[in-house]
Amino acid sequence: MRPGGGLDAMGFSAHPLWLVGFRPFFALACLAGLSLPLLWVLIFLGVLQAPAAAFTAVQWHAHEMFFGFGWAVLGGFLLTSTKNWVQIRGYHGASLIFLVAAWLFERGGMWFGGRWPVALFEVSNKLFLTAIVAMLVWTLVRHRKSDNYRDNYFFLLILPAFLLAKHLMLSAEHFQAGVLMATGLFRVAFLVMLERTLSQFMKGIFQVDILRHAALDRSIKLCALLLVGAGFMPPLPAAWLSLLLAVLLAGRLLFWKPQLALRRLDLGIMVLGYAGIVLQLLAEFLGQVAAPAWVGAFSMHVFGLGVMGLIIPAMLIRIAKGHTGRKVVFDAGDKGVLWLMIGAFVLRVVAPQLHSQAYAVWLVLAACAWLAGFGILAVRLIPLLTQPRVDGKEH
Repeated sequence: MRPGGGLDAMGFSAHPLWLVGFRPFFALACLAGLSLPLLWVLIFLGVLQAPAAAFTAVQWHAHEMFFGFGWAVLGGFLLTSTKNWVQIRGYHGASLIFLVAAWLFERGGMWFGGRWPVALFEVSNKLFLTAIVAMLVWTLVRHRKSDNYRDNYFFLLILPAFLLAKHLMLSAEHFQAGVLMATGLFRVAFLVMLERTLSQFMKGIFQVDILRHAALDRSIKLCALLLVGAGFMPPLPAAWLSLLLAVLLAGRLLFWKPQLALRRLDLGIMVLGYAGIVLQLLAEFLGQVAAPAWVGAFSMHVFGLGVMGLIIPAMLIRIAKGHTGRKVVFDAGDKGVLWLMIGAFVLRVVAPQLHSQAYAVWLVLAACAWLAGFGILAVRLIPLLTQPRVDGKEH
């Protein structure tokens, strides 16, 4: 403590919040999840003025959901998991404080950057992602000999590509290609994660093994990796590649005993998120070959609410409890959050297709569901993230 009574810099960096990456970034993810969709709805309805920037409000919305909310989750997850995969202490203290400051700097730039000097905006927009990607890649490359997973080279391939997707998304000419690339990159990350976690969960909970065939798993991930560049492919080849991946994923899911997983909401929601990937790929295929009359950006919102919106809250709960030394049990409050997120998917993706005249109403209700779901998560999880582990372990 300083003589004046406040924490000195060393004391601040030693706070439990900075022990490991998931702690600050999952807290930010909760705050982003409850606020960003609501901000977008207020902008869409004209209640709130759009950010002062050189890009459109739609570009802001897409960017913030992928690189604000999405990367708060992915960054926190990878900062934590990579250290465990390669068996090192991992980034903590001042390193995490820097990354969080850079993430917040980016959020400010995305909202106010139109009034800033161009150079300052560019720094704000690139600092966080460049830094965290470099740190994660360095961890995996430097400690590759002690890596527990042979397929982590997929992360080495996709992590730098996020920098290109981010650049494209803020370009008027290449916005759609950037959205497709960001979606594809998150898809690869989710597929790698689901392979590992669902295998463990099904074994631990139901004492069953699910189908894991090296050639099939590799084919799925390679196909997903190719689709990262869908925005630069001719439409029909991209569509048929989407269908191929959807068929491979759906076929594998049949052997993953989904009827067992769906008996438990905490595990079933992961299966629903997996099915959301299949649905989004089918929507991409149909969008090219049949051009159905969907309301809204159907495919992108299937991914945003049916994949990210379902899988991520369960991830936050499971990791926040387990990695703070608590028993991973989904209580009534946790299950309530998951039901809210399922409801948000129905309200935002399904309901507009059935009654498009009430589109604005569905939009508001879905945003409110995210506000409620992530608000509950923030109230329940942030205290856990800011306290020492309850089992006495350091981190």
